[in-house]
Amino acid sequence: MTDYFEYRHTVGFEETNLVGNVYYVNYLRWQGRCRELFLKEKAPAVLAEVQKDLKLFTLKVDCEFFSEITAFDELSIRMRLSELGQTQLEFSFDYVKVGEDGGEVLVARGRQRVACMRGPNTATVPSLIPDALARALEPYSAGIRTLAGQSAA
Repeated sequence: MTDYFEYRHTVGFEETNLVGNVYYVNYLRWQGRCRELFLKEKAPAVLAEVQKDLKLFTLKVDCEFFSEITAFDELSIRMRLSELGQTQLEFSFDYVKVGEDGGEVLVARGRQRVACMRGPNTATVPSLIPDALARALEPYSAGIRTLAGQSAA
């Protein structure tokens, strides 16, 4: 078993500029897509809570580039839990280009900080990370940091 959740993606022409390089915003879109698919596949109970009053606010995202990618490159976006607190968590993302020969090259690395909130849009308050989400994240939590005084599991 791996310590990451994987989203496989083939880069399309619409994700590139005139020179053929991938637009920056697509790396961030892929982070969001990876997170969504994780919830769908591993924590569907959390999606039911989102339809009620749970909100998962993205507080911060970043991405650092090491190598260019172009249309029809095959990517493996690998999401890991890197930090866990009572109301916030942070994911790290490795963007790995997968060659036809099975070789892999790390082309970018990103992070995403998420806060759990509840309540109406006019009066949201911090909320504990839902138990269903914490359980779904357990296989991906080896070596994570915890916020001061909080345990990881």
